[in-house]
Amino acid sequence: MNSYVRFALASLFVLAMHSASLAKVPCEDTLKDVRSARSAATLSTTDAVKVDELINKGIDRCNADDDDRANGLFKQAMTAMGK
Repeated sequence: MNSYVRFALASLFVLAMHSASLAKVPCEDTLKDVRSARSAATLSTTDAVKVDELINKGIDRCNADDDDRANGLFKQAMTAMGK
């Protein structure tokens, strides 16, 4: 393979990896937002149970350093609260 092509591919790979790492948000930061939204939300009993369950699952994943899944669960909780 041409050295220019290899260099270009390697550069794109490094740039993509760097961009992906910058896009991740620590689950602890997302949890603060979810807790703030939850305290301000007025939910039915059914919705409150669902949201609290998602938040608790997210906290478990966050404590296990699984930020991607934790943030996914927190996002579901925010959606359930209409945020």
